[in-house]
Amino acid sequence: ILMSAGFVLFMNPYQVVPGGVYGLGIVLHALFPSIQVGTFGLMFDIPLLLIGLKVFGRMFGAKTVTAALLIPVLMNTMTYFIGENPATMFGGKMDLSNDLFLVCIFGGVLIGAGLGMIIKTEATSGGTDIVAMLLVKYARFSFSRGVLLVDSLVVIFGMVVLGDWRLPLLVTIFVTTRVIDFIVDGASYDKLLFIISDRNDDIREYILEKMGRGGTFIKSSGMYTGAGREMIFLVVSRSEVSAIKGMIKEIDPQSFVVIVDAHQTYGDGFKAFPD
Repeated sequence: ILMSAGFVLFMNPYQVVPGGVYGLGIVLHALFPSIQVGTFGLMFDIPLLLIGLKVFGRMFGAKTVTAALLIPVLMNTMTYFIGENPATMFGGKMDLSNDLFLVCIFGGVLIGAGLGMIIKTEATSGGTDIVAMLLVKYARFSFSRGVLLVDSLVVIFGMVVLGDWRLPLLVTIFVTTRVIDFIVDGASYDKLLFIISDRNDDIREYILEKMGRGGTFIKSSGMYTGAGREMIFLVVSRSEVSAIKGMIKEIDPQSFVVIVDAHQTYGDGFKAFPD
């Protein structure tokens, strides 16, 4: 419902193409106005679902089939009752034709929230996700690269056909992905650091004495040299990242550091374990 509302209220009326089969449907609807966006989505989803069921079998869950069939039906139903002209939707009170930035933000939030909830239940929305899964299986792509490739082709196709190269489109894609991350993984306030340095003692002293944090030494070895060494494993809050990066640069500019999001951190100094 949320994903369908994002398209019907914000994407479809303003011809914003965020990728996917429904983005492709927006482009085709502009060329063939008598066919609704949801109908185009269903036309693409059904053969893709059949291919997915044939290739992946039971791995291709019933939840994905349900989502892929339900979304276009909801989109068409909403469009029937609400309409698709911004000047007449809700009596013109939601006409954002001159505020496309807001259109992209609101649409991105709703679509991201809907997709995030679908993904969190271990399903997909069908469409280009299925194409990405096929690229993973047969072309050795990662899933994220597959989705990015397919959606990028849809976006470029939309830009060419509609003759519209609006930058707000990028806002939709950014907001959607961030909301999906938030729904699936939760808010990320902590950062995970892996530090390889020849001056571990100095870094250890700073972490313990100056920051009041703890860490862990992990035994490791260089893949090329085979030489044994210790790697520092450390979790800090987001606000502490700048300080520790500056400290490492000052102590050992030749060190190697990897910083990634720690989506859920439990234990001493962080969140308590949930009930």
